[in-house]
Amino acid sequence: MKRPPVFLVSLVFLLACNSKFTKILKSTDSDYKLKMADQYYDAKNYNKAQQLFVELFPVFKGSDKFEDLYYKYAYCSYYLKNYLDAENLFNGYLGVFPNSSRAEEIAYMHALTFYKQSPKVELDQTNTLKAIGMMQTFINNYPNSSRVKEAQTIIDEARRKLEDKDYRSAKLYYDIGQYQAAGIYFTNLLNNYPDSHSGDEYMFMVIKSYYEFAKLSIPDKQEERYQKVVSEYFDFVDRFPESKLLKEAEDFKNISENHIKQLKNEQITSSTNS
Repeated sequence: MKRPPVFLVSLVFLLACNSKFTKILKSTDSDYKLKMADQYYDAKNYNKAQQLFVELFPVFKGSDKFEDLYYKYAYCSYYLKNYLDAENLFNGYLGVFPNSSRAEEIAYMHALTFYKQSPKVELDQTNTLKAIGMMQTFINNYPNSSRVKEAQTIIDEARRKLEDKDYRSAKLYYDIGQYQAAGIYFTNLLNNYPDSHSGDEYMFMVIKSYYEFAKLSIPDKQEERYQKVVSEYFDFVDRFPESKLLKEAEDFKNISENHIKQLKNEQITSSTNS
């Protein structure tokens, strides 16, 4: 006797499961539905659990079972990656149960939902900034929590994403020839991320950007702008004396000083001739 195709067996099983779930949904026994919702939740079938929890939400509101229901309902959204809904539910949980023994956990999860909504580097980073702020608030409110280390790691990762976005903006200005803007943006990178491992690279790009800006300037502005390159170089030496980019930065300084001398000689010659 031939066995039925696997897909047919799967289809029959699926229909049977759906039929059972439909019966649960139609049941008027709220305690039974809650019991089944908990079973689906424990089995990590968060979609079915969520459908039952949302129906039971108004039924058990105010009862001694409501906190656990709310807790699992919020986590269903999180596990289903509906992070915006989870954000609102975790926040709502803290509002309804501020003194809960789970308050620390839920405060952390509320902050985590913002990080989970953090988009690709190229996009708006509002949620990344919120994640940093919320995680820092969590650390401040629960300094002895076992989750502090993880919260700090997330802050560091979020800051690296912001740094990467700012770097791309600065590099874009340089690549399209907007050298003054590039110099400003790379300077901001240094100021905003003073502990960055790429600090010497950012400062080297400040020197390089202002050099290119000076080179393209009108003669009357060049001396002042080449002097800016020299000034940035000495700041670079003070801050990154061991940088591998030091020699290349020095080349830009030397070239700028030679241009300054040349410009001054031309001024003297022009003054003498006049």
